[in-house]
Amino acid sequence: MRPSPIAGRWYPGQPAELAASVDAFLDAAEAGLAQSPGPRPAPPGDVIGLLAPHAAHPYSGGVAARAFRAVRGRAVEVVALLSPSHYHADGPLLTSAHAAYATPLGAVPVDQTGLAKLRAALAQSLDALPAEVLCALRHDREHAIEIELPFLQRVLAPGFQLLPLMLRDQGERLARALGAALAQVLRGRRALVVASSDLSHHYPQRLALALDRAILEPVAAFDPAGVLAVQAEERGQACGAGAIAAGLWAARALGATHIQIVGHATSGDATGDYAAVVGYAAAVLW
Repeated sequence: MRPSPIAGRWYPGQPAELAASVDAFLDAAEAGLAQSPGPRPAPPGDVIGLLAPHAAHPYSGGVAARAFRAVRGRAVEVVALLSPSHYHADGPLLTSAHAAYATPLGAVPVDQTGLAKLRAALAQSLDALPAEVLCALRHDREHAIEIELPFLQRVLAPGFQLLPLMLRDQGERLARALGAALAQVLRGRRALVVASSDLSHHYPQRLALALDRAILEPVAAFDPAGVLAVQAEERGQACGAGAIAAGLWAARALGATHIQIVGHATSGDATGDYAAVVGYAAAVLW
């Protein structure tokens, strides 16, 4: 079991408190989207993927809930959860060596069979030894995977497995290969793809909004290569640009044809301090 390094700090550490907190975010998202003008809040098709932020719940939980509420009550076999690697440099693509992730809401088992198939598919497409492509870690510090799990545990029916994937190399070659390999492994299964990423980091609010708008334009256009181009040209910023791109490529290969940005905010909207904010966005792919 992978022990949590963030429970009790990034989100509540007690089961009842955590469940109530996540449900409150989800209920507020439902109410807010139902009252907002524009497209109806329920996607008119099968949800295949999500984009959600990964800051501590008090900062980004309200935005994350706007993505996760779209799969409330859904039963899936496996969730492929993609994030950047903030701490570890053990390989281009990282996963967990543990059998499951622990949160206060219980254990989320890792899909070891799916990981083995993914490792083989990536090695073939990247012409590399399997051990060189997808490295398994124990006791990793990465929060960007774990922070999404309480939301998944509250919205999905029990029994789903996890494919946790942390990208250190967020270049186009690996992101494309990962998207294609994920689609190959997930095709025919009841699956959900979740890309975990924050947007601009530590800029004044006005500049942060401009940077976020630039990176979200290709997201809204379902253009994964465009996301990477904006990031490379420094016109916009997302710490998980490669994770977003890989998630978009995977979702498209699995049949997604539409995407909608359903939420955006900054840390300043939660704290009232707009001097140096972090951007957050939520999106649904169907």
